[in-house]
Amino acid sequence: MSDPQTDTDGVDAEEPERNVLGEPLRECSGDPETGFLRDGNCRHLARDPGRHEVCAVVTDEFLEYSRDRGNDLITPRPDLGFPGLSDGDRWCLCLPRWEEARTAGVAPPVVLAATNEAVLEEVPLATLRDHAVDAD
Repeated sequence: MSDPQTDTDGVDAEEPERNVLGEPLRECSGDPETGFLRDGNCRHLARDPGRHEVCAVVTDEFLEYSRDRGNDLITPRPDLGFPGLSDGDRWCLCLPRWEEARTAGVAPPVVLAATNEAVLEEVPLATLRDHAVDAD
């Protein structure tokens, strides 16, 4: 039996998700469509083991770093509906990959208004602000 508070995608239907600033979560990107559900939002979903919750503006440096670690976000994959990313695209990154990139000194900038508040379980707001592209 499903939870009456949740719609068919596992998204809370009554309360909007919030960003790291405590405000309603804003869209990260509709072009390219991002997020675990490819709805443009960096949602916190139990069925998303990768935790695609950090909205980032990807950089060439980060994309090369990610590709070198086995996650090629550059090459288009039409069979998966993935256009490939390039410098300046906004994308919902996996929290562990963003943290790994931060430790390596190549973390892409974060869009606070579109980064899910669940990220605060792992990363302090001050750290996110240090990497922010949007003013709060």
